[in-house]
Amino acid sequence: MKQLLIRMRKAYSFEQILAEQGNQGSIDSTGRIEGQSGDVQVGAGFLTSTYQLNSSQSKSTSYRSFLISNYLKELSMHNKITKKLLIGASMLATATGAFAAPTSEIMPLTVKSIAVFGDSPYGLNPTDNLEVLATPAFIDSINADLDVSLVLHVGDIHSGKSFCTEAYDQTVFGLWNDPMTGFFDPLVYTPGDNEWSDCHKTGEGGGLYNAATGVIDYKLDANGFPIDYASGDPIANLDLVRSIFFSNPGHTLGDSKLVLSQAQVPTLPANKSDRKYVENVMWMQSRVLFVTVNIPGGSNNDNDIWYGTPTISLAQTTEIAERTAADQRWLDYAYFVAKVLDAKAMVIQEQADMWDLDGKPSTHIAEYKKSFIDKIAVKTKAFGKPVLLINGDSHKYRSDNPLKANVACVIESGATETACADDAYTIQSTNLPFTNYDLNNFHRIVVHGSTFPLEWLKLSINTSVNVPGSANAFGPFIWERKIQP
Repeated sequence: MKQLLIRMRKAYSFEQILAEQGNQGSIDSTGRIEGQSGDVQVGAGFLTSTYQLNSSQSKSTSYRSFLISNYLKELSMHNKITKKLLIGASMLATATGAFAAPTSEIMPLTVKSIAVFGDSPYGLNPTDNLEVLATPAFIDSINADLDVSLVLHVGDIHSGKSFCTEAYDQTVFGLWNDPMTGFFDPLVYTPGDNEWSDCHKTGEGGGLYNAATGVIDYKLDANGFPIDYASGDPIANLDLVRSIFFSNPGHTLGDSKLVLSQAQVPTLPANKSDRKYVENVMWMQSRVLFVTVNIPGGSNNDNDIWYGTPTISLAQTTEIAERTAADQRWLDYAYFVAKVLDAKAMVIQEQADMWDLDGKPSTHIAEYKKSFIDKIAVKTKAFGKPVLLINGDSHKYRSDNPLKANVACVIESGATETACADDAYTIQSTNLPFTNYDLNNFHRIVVHGSTFPLEWLKLSINTSVNVPGSANAFGPFIWERKIQP
């Protein structure tokens, strides 16, 4: 078994939320609140305190120690952190004191190589379990690589031709977490569309609206019971995935290590639904900020109407609105943390291939541009350092920069790569408003998935280098495909 690094300090960042009740105020780099008099509300975990600023305090009074004190109360409740970096609106405060976490749960400060995979295990139909049976050997190939100390799964634990059942989800969870044959390393997983947002589709055992009767005909088994969990209801299936794979918020799968979940970050009352998104996490290793975001692929950010009803339901529009807003705030926070902690680079892990037409018109991916691509582009430009986005969904390995025109792109052709036949930048540029991103500090990798031979990507980090984007290197990252026999 690999030798696990222990007794390492894990730096966490907790959001400090400032909501002024009166006039505008701010916190400067020394932790001093400046502005006009008024009530400033500071959220610290579950604690919320309101401070009245009078005219003499507003210009010069330092609230640094008071803010830190409130944060330390929250941190001590969770008993996770040995030494903390606490983040304010524009403040970096190093808190003293120690709150011990078990050394076995602390993520190592550095990571040499990462194994990335997704769209696995798949099946050609509901009874095809060949990839499930091959998963233990696949895991062994990752466990055997002593350079690897972290594993990322970019979503889709079954195909669009497999059913959404609790038993299947439990099977995959068991394969990943078996103490003898599961992953030796921490595993960070972000959900894919097939295990929740597409469960309503008939091919996955959901159902279809019947125009003649005006009701949904759900797929039933031989005994007359719904095939899918909750008849394929996407929200219920996302909750099921959370209950199985994210039952211990802020912990990885495999070798359990600490990460920061969106469910653990304080929010304003208006954004309290953000706490549902336990699957959105971030952590920092080798001075690289990693962040996961729940963006389901294949359906234009879950805009394929559930069950094919004549109009979109309130439940679906609410799901899209709440998750998209939570994802956007999580991305904002990730870029903010990366800047304040002086990260050398960022990695964004999500499922959707936001540039894949999948044989449909460009409008089929327009919501991705509006909701995520434009934001990532603006934030990446402001960050000014390498940002690597890794996704699955479209199944073929691909390396490109879809945020810059006329950049080289390669895609898998068997065990080798060839030039891409399409240009991702051009594909999204037809969705208005046109945006000339022109970013050199962005790169995207699509990992192979869905078909034999199984494959994972070995992503290595060396923050002492910063190379231009190429087929297999970008910034501090270099990677190679690991195709299994």
